[in-house]
Amino acid sequence: MSSTPQSTDTPITDALRERIIAQPDMILDDKALMRALTTASERAMGENIVDMRGIAMDRLESRLDRLEATHRSVIAAAYDNLAGTNQVHRAILRMLDPMEFEDFMRDLDGEVAHILRVDAVRLVLETAHGDSGPLALGEPGEVLSLSEPGFVRSWLTGGRDAPARPVTLRRIAAGEARIYGRAAARIRSEACLLLDFGADRLPGMLVMGSEDPDRFGPQQGTDLLAFFAGVFERAMRRWLS
Repeated sequence: MSSTPQSTDTPITDALRERIIAQPDMILDDKALMRALTTASERAMGENIVDMRGIAMDRLESRLDRLEATHRSVIAAAYDNLAGTNQVHRAILRMLDPMEFEDFMRDLDGEVAHILRVDAVRLVLETAHGDSGPLALGEPGEVLSLSEPGFVRSWLTGGRDAPARPVTLRRIAAGEARIYGRAAARIRSEACLLLDFGADRLPGMLVMGSEDPDRFGPQQGTDLLAFFAGVFERAMRRWLS
């Protein structure tokens, strides 16, 4: 006695049909479901028919995926920029707190470095022989170092005959001992900020060093660091005067 095989297809219920008609977006917004419907439509038309709508949908889907990825990248970059702005603002407020130069220097490699998430902050001042201006600020130490005229430009340009950029971001094999002192061997990237203290004064340089080789690189933006350098210059002019 033979039995007639039953169909495995489950008919769509009236309730489900009414829900789809009332809310078609729940299908249109489901990529997996739309792809399944498109594939079923292509099979029904046969192999000898080119489905232009299917090809167009594939291209639109690919373009949508790229747009969504770009959107996520833009949102992430915006959050990073906001976090960086808040970081620099907090560091500037902390930098403006001290009333004595010794406290100002101590905070640079202390709270300011901690806020900026760097491992070392160093100030380099050029001084000519017998010039008592920068020397009057105190003896050089772990944070402050004095150098001969021309050192800052040479360091920023790598010894090349080229203009020094206001902000230089780069990866390095190791830090310069004349700048970082005992921390030099651990430094793997740095941000160098050119400082202008005004007419008749030699330039200076504020250096931020990190043990992370990817912390600073030439592909990164410099606007926030340039702003930080501008505020630092004005604070230093107060001490230099």
